[in-house]
Amino acid sequence: MSERRGSLAVQVAGLDFQNPIVLAAGTAAYGRELADIVDLNALGGLVTKAVSPEPRAGAPAPRVAEFDGGMINAVGLANPGVAAVRSDHLPWLATALPNTRKVANIVGFGVEEFAAVIAELDAAVESDSPGALDGYEINVSCPNVKAGGMEFGADFVALAEVVRRARAATRRPLFVKLSPTLADIGRSAAVAVDAGADAITLVNTIPGLVIDVESRRPALGFGTGGVSGTALRPVGVLATWKVRKAVRVPLLGIGGVTTAEDALQYLVAGATLVGMGTAMLRDPRAPERVVRGLARWCETHGVDRITDVIGTLEIPT
Repeated sequence: MSERRGSLAVQVAGLDFQNPIVLAAGTAAYGRELADIVDLNALGGLVTKAVSPEPRAGAPAPRVAEFDGGMINAVGLANPGVAAVRSDHLPWLATALPNTRKVANIVGFGVEEFAAVIAELDAAVESDSPGALDGYEINVSCPNVKAGGMEFGADFVALAEVVRRARAATRRPLFVKLSPTLADIGRSAAVAVDAGADAITLVNTIPGLVIDVESRRPALGFGTGGVSGTALRPVGVLATWKVRKAVRVPLLGIGGVTTAEDALQYLVAGATLVGMGTAMLRDPRAPERVVRGLARWCETHGVDRITDVIGTLEIPT
């Protein structure tokens, strides 16, 4: 990887990213859907929307509502299932984004389901669609329906088993995405790393409820949903700092990033990559502006490499 003054290049689990900005899971679909409105090749990477063993219809409409501090959504992990993703989306990903890293978001509701999806996608990348995917992000905020509904990230035994099985299914990098509601997010991250995770994604949305006071009903068809946007940023930055102290693998920080300064908060707290979602949904050009803003900030502050600022947070004791 060549370096220059103000370089934004970073490396995560052996993968070179041209810059640290990636599109968060669920916001970029499978890439092709946004190719005409976002210069995906200008970004460091994208995380696809969820891929599950079977198709999922998802939550009832309306699925998204805005409020002053951000957005709330209940999509219900809607996706066409792994077979359709393999046949309909991987061929496009294999050829369309030469500069951008591609990571598939994986969901399941039993410990064996995550590895099964990864194995099928990995087989396609090895045969039908070489270059389509660079890694996988395991969403362990899903409820383990076989164990009473507790999410995998909160159950250390189930979390370790999910990651171990996924690790056995692929040699490609594994990101594990954790919820901000975990009682000890640092310990969850450590369990995931010990089981084979190469990187940790922080954070998923936080549960919330928005009410339409005229109808006195929830704004979402499902009722409750996940809160994202600017209100989530301090939560995500704190989680990033906590996990940085607990593990030594790279981190992908997500939540409330709209500007280069927001992204820098995550980097200073210890993230190597920074995800964007809600801001991109509101303005598809926002991620490209953040990339340019990071380059300007480095130039203005005499920073040779963006990696020089990662994990430099100082908190008075």
